Amino acid sequence: MKNDAVFAGSVPALYERYMVPMLFEPYARDLAERLRPRAPRRVLELACGTGAVTRAIAVELPATTSVVATDLNPGMLEQAKQLGASRQVEWQVADATALPFADASFDAVVCQFGAMFFPDKPKAYSQVRRVLAPGGFFLFNVWDRIEDNEFADVITKSLERVFPNDPPRFMARTPHGYRDANALAKDLADGGFTTAPAITVVEKRSRAATAGDAALGYCQGTPMRGEIEARDPSRLEEATRVAAEAVAARFGKGPVDGRMQALIVDITR
Repeated sequence: MKNDAVFAGSVPALYERYMVPMLFEPYARDLAERLRPRAPRRVLELACGTGAVTRAIAVELPATTSVVATDLNPGMLEQAKQLGASRQVEWQVADATALPFADASFDAVVCQFGAMFFPDKPKAYSQVRRVLAPGGFFLFNVWDRIEDNEFADVITKSLERVFPNDPPRFMARTPHGYRDANALAKDLADGGFTTAPAITVVEKRSRAATAGDAALGYCQGTPMRGEIEARDPSRLEEATRVAAEAVAARFGKGPVDGRMQALIVDITR
């Protein structure tokens, strides 16, 4: 759906405050650590969001490595720029399906949990392949099944009680809706990649200080907020409360800890 890729208004700040430490930092470190031994000199990041991977790359890669971090949403990019990184990064608004870079400009392209949002995935992958130098590589991750990501699953199911006739399905539909290895491989091939991707399942832990923080992040720090408000804007706080109660019932009222799982995709040009 068109609005699934819109991160605007108060969403970027809430996303950074709650979602990044809860979900994205562990996988950002994972991607950066996978980049380090391959020593790319020119790195392009797609869908950088508020900069979790960008900051990890800035630490893991030498200062001589150039890093260009892009995102389609100006609000997310502005949040990333405000936070900055430990060294120089070029920040730029860019559409992954129409990258404003010359052919063979980068040794590596990296993308954290952004491919699910590409409206035309083979087109985006063809752009990635175009801007990669020969022998360059594309490293990205996507979420696995929602059932393997406990906070997302519990919160999504809890909202069925608030909107029983039309529950918000953003999390299942988009973040957790692009997990089939065969579909990923086909889209990459349709984008022009001729090698087979290496796909690895990686499980990590998702942690938040309270159940309320987890619910606030999901319900108000992602495009699910727009789904809730489209049904009834006056019920956003109620939906967040119900989600928090569901997380507390499953994981406890203090700090909460749940399983999360993603696919790491690595393919060479």
